[in-house]
Amino acid sequence: MNKRDELIKKYEADLREKCGVEPDGDLLRKVTIGLGPSIYNKDSATVSATDPSEIERLKNNFLIKKLGLSEEDALDAAIESVIETYGKSVRTKHRAVVYYLLVVHFDKAAVYG
Repeated sequence: MNKRDELIKKYEADLREKCGVEPDGDLLRKVTIGLGPSIYNKDSATVSATDPSEIERLKNNFLIKKLGLSEEDALDAAIESVIETYGKSVRTKHRAVVYYLLVVHFDKAAVYG
């Protein structure tokens, strides 16, 4: 099993155990691949839910640019909901899991073909 597959298994476990969500393995794989090499870097592989600049980047670079959403789509509320689902006390929030939950929240799986 290669490193990416190991990480996807870890993300699936987080979705099941921490988020109470049964993941769509195919969509999770596509979201993970879409993140490119950032999943291998300790800093960029996670989301700091308490850092306003990180949340702003997530909103602008992922939700608006990648998923094609706009401010009218209640982006802040969706991010807050996903952070709540993951668990505010969970310090290590994997970026792939957060992105996956946002894709599902906004029903934007089609973006990943």
